[in-house]
This record gives sequence, structure tokens and C-alpha cells, in this order.
Amino acid sequence: MHKDVADEFSQKLSARAALLTTGDPRNEVLLGSLVSLDAAEKMNQLIQDALAKGANLTAGGGIKGTMVEATLLDNVTSKMRIYQEKSFGPVKSIIRVKSVEEAIHVANDTEYGLSAAVFTRDIQRALQVANHIESGICHINGPTLGGEPQMPFGGMKDSGYGRFGGTSSIAEFTDLRWITIEDPKQHYPF
Repeated sequence: MHKDVADEFSQKLSARAALLTTGDPRNEVLLGSLVSLDAAEKMNQLIQDALAKGANLTAGGGIKGTMVEATLLDNVTSKMRIYQEKSFGPVKSIIRVKSVEEAIHVANDTEYGLSAAVFTRDIQRALQVANHIESGICHINGPTLGGEPQMPFGGMKDSGYGRFGGTSSIAEFTDLRWITIEDPKQHYPF
């Protein structure tokens, strides 16, 4: 997040995250259970590590069993586990940068590359930035989650294996071969 808008963004996103209810999805809440107690414990470890190393908890942080509140950590740095590790839970980072070039560096400073997003009013600049981000998918002014069934879905680096969706699935999960048969009884006209 660029430093010029980071304070306002953090405040607004934190307020929005606080509205995300946690519990049994049958009771019309937005965030249900994680897959296991181990997954919830990993969220707790990521949160505690970031807080111990200087991050600020701006929303959530509560964990009850496998239920984890929507959690935002502001001022995350590369020294924190959550900077490098996928959380696979509702614990997200705000990383402040001073320039577009630094933002691109942060986006690429990972072994993963499934999906990214660029938010700006300048669409042409967003396209330039997207071309420098090492991800299989890059959304402009939209969330990193989302897909179209006809489009190939997949990442770069250690995010996923190949592409699926649309005709890409056929290409990824099959081998195109050419087999010919010569009939020994076939006679050419000459």
C-alpha cells in the first residue's frame, strides 16, 4: 500500500473487516470454520509473530477453536512470517511502500505467484505495473479472487501446477499426439 494513502486505506479496510461476522455459516455469518485446529493455530502463530515484530493489529485477532475473525495486520515487514507465508485464513497484511517500484518488488518478493491486484485511477499505469508482477492472474481494480470459466486459471512460481479452465484444461491434462496408419493394401494411383 503506497504510504500516501495507507493510513486512510488501513482505517477503512479495518472498519469493513470488523463487519465480517464469524461463526456457523447456517446462521448467516460470513466467515465459517477453518479446515482444522492446526490451521487456526497457524493463524495465531502468524498474528503473534507479526505483533512481536512490530505490526499493528487493526481488526480482528480473535480465535475460538477453528473460528478465526477477519484480521488485519498493518505495518507488516519482510521480517515477519506472514510476509512470506500463505495464511490460508482470514488474516491479511498491509505492507506500506514508498513507490510503485517498491510495490512491484514487494509483490514479486515471494516464492508464490497465483493472483495479484493493482488498484489505481490510472488504468494505463496499472497495465504497466501488472506486466511487471510475477503472477498467473493480475486483476486491475478488483479483488484477487475471481475467475471466468472460459479463462485459464493458474499461477507462477510455486503456486499451483499448470492451468485449468476452458480449453487450457484439455491442454494441461492431455498430451497432443499424432498417430498415422499406413494400410499395406493401399495403392496409390501411380
